[in-house]
Amino acid sequence: MDYYQNGKLIKVETLAKSITKEFPLHQFAWKILGAVFKQTGRVSESLIFMQESVKLNPHDAEAHNNLGVTLQELGRLKEAEASYIKATTLQTNYIEAHNNLGNTLKDQGKFDKAIAAYDKVISINPNYAEAYYNMGLTFKLLGKLEKSVEFYTKAINLNPKHSDAYNNLGNVLKEVGKTKEAIDTYRKALLLNPDHAETYNNLGGAFKDIGQTDEAIKAYKKSILLNSNYAHPHNNMGNINKEQGKVDEAIDSYKKALLINPDYADAHNNIGNLFKEQGKVDEAVDSFKKALLIKPDYSLAHKNLSFALLNQGRLKEGLNEYEWRLKTDSFKTQLRYFSQPMWDGEKSLKGKTILIWCEQGIGDTINWSSYLPLLNTQAKHCILECQRKLVPLLQRSFPNVEVRPENRRLDIERDDFDFHLPIGSLYKNLIKEISSINKNEAYLIPNSERVNYWRKKLKSLGKGPYIGISWKSSNMSPERLPDFTKILEWSPIFRIPDVTFINLQYKDYAEDLIKIKNKLGVLVHNFNDIDHYDDIDDVAALCGSLDIVVSTKLTVPFISSGVGTLTKLAVWRQSSSNNELLNPPSSAVHKYERNTWETWENVFNLISRDILKEKLLYDNA
Repeated sequence: MDYYQNGKLIKVETLAKSITKEFPLHQFAWKILGAVFKQTGRVSESLIFMQESVKLNPHDAEAHNNLGVTLQELGRLKEAEASYIKATTLQTNYIEAHNNLGNTLKDQGKFDKAIAAYDKVISINPNYAEAYYNMGLTFKLLGKLEKSVEFYTKAINLNPKHSDAYNNLGNVLKEVGKTKEAIDTYRKALLLNPDHAETYNNLGGAFKDIGQTDEAIKAYKKSILLNSNYAHPHNNMGNINKEQGKVDEAIDSYKKALLINPDYADAHNNIGNLFKEQGKVDEAVDSFKKALLIKPDYSLAHKNLSFALLNQGRLKEGLNEYEWRLKTDSFKTQLRYFSQPMWDGEKSLKGKTILIWCEQGIGDTINWSSYLPLLNTQAKHCILECQRKLVPLLQRSFPNVEVRPENRRLDIERDDFDFHLPIGSLYKNLIKEISSINKNEAYLIPNSERVNYWRKKLKSLGKGPYIGISWKSSNMSPERLPDFTKILEWSPIFRIPDVTFINLQYKDYAEDLIKIKNKLGVLVHNFNDIDHYDDIDDVAALCGSLDIVVSTKLTVPFISSGVGTLTKLAVWRQSSSNNELLNPPSSAVHKYERNTWETWENVFNLISRDILKEKLLYDNA
């Protein structure tokens, strides 16, 4: 035993083997031999010795616990569970066995039983830090993040040197949005364990979340330096390189991650997105499918695959994959729960009422609402619940549909419909009907009095044609940036002579309007008496009074084309939103595309050329 405690494992192994050979019923020798083999990484061989130890003395609680640890390490969780239960039956206050039982129950997803096992540990020894730590892990898996923070904190209070508890506490703090606290917690973990590659990787993620990209890169590089065979920081470096436009470096980082771990689903998904943005759609599809072979329920990869398939024109396949959006983390707050079934597109709606509920942004609702009249031919009654600001416009536009503001308070108790459907699934369920019709003409009906009001106001500014413009989103996240433009990239448009420009941006436009005036000498009129964000009905009326609208992929072109105004849409060809499902369905839209590797110059030159032709017709009318 002295040799074992002093780490002289070779001597222990030699001695134990000689004892078991001479005294095959010497249970302790078998037990110590099993421990040595496990400690030196020979787990499968260790199992044989552990089993022999238990066989020779079935009343040895420690032997059963050791057997459980070995079985658990081999992934034989149910057998490990049985061994731990036997150990705790033989010795009811055996803390380590109760704790290990909790761990194997947790690993099997038996979270309530795991918590009960940890509670037993704490009842025996309220100062056993590891049980609190494991409670923290379990509550994290259950999504009970406040409880997770509570137990990690207790573990740290009992063991201030518990670096793993600090690291995992940082992860939970980051997930609940307390990113700066998470950074401080990761740093405490690194003071205790400065060579922990995983903590540096997590620290990098926290820095990235608050926009400190340089610090994130330093942390990821440190993680890689500490463990070059750790795939996660390579993948995360790929994400940063992608955001910075360093395509070759991003691909190299993703490939390094996959070389280390060919079954890294996230890296397959990420490199798939990069391939798609490069226009390599076949390669993107292959990458997403590889991710899904590894992780079949990977909802985000399914969603990304849907966009790639839609970009290939594989409409039916793409729409089927798009249903996975309902299971993504980002959709959780939008999902609604009713006692009635979701309409599958197959069951008859004859004599039935169907509830269509909105999802995502108002541009999507406006887009997909164009399909509502098709439901009127199948259902007795159709209810649309949408964003409150859309109700006046959509009530007027679809008089045969009951349009209401969204109300989730009584969802589970409602009995005023037979089927329900998220509005983004309308296209999938009505694909036959939609495919058989031409693109919609104007399907939104603006307030005619307000249209006349805006026409008079426009005439007071100068002569037409009157051109509305909208160029960027209020959400300019890195992944969305390629969809939008900087205002000075519109120079070819602003060089069109004898037209009147109208601002249709609702936010962050003042500085850009000044740039246009100071650098290009062009005045873009902005009406302060309209709320572009909330008064969508009046925005529709203003769009209806204009001759042309030029826009990037925002809500504006859905409104302007929906009311029938000629709309010039500048789009990024490889965008996930550039497909038949997510583009405006109106025939009033003229689309102009740029590739990832191109500037917007050619797009705006083409739009300018076409507007000049249309202006000639306007002037001669």
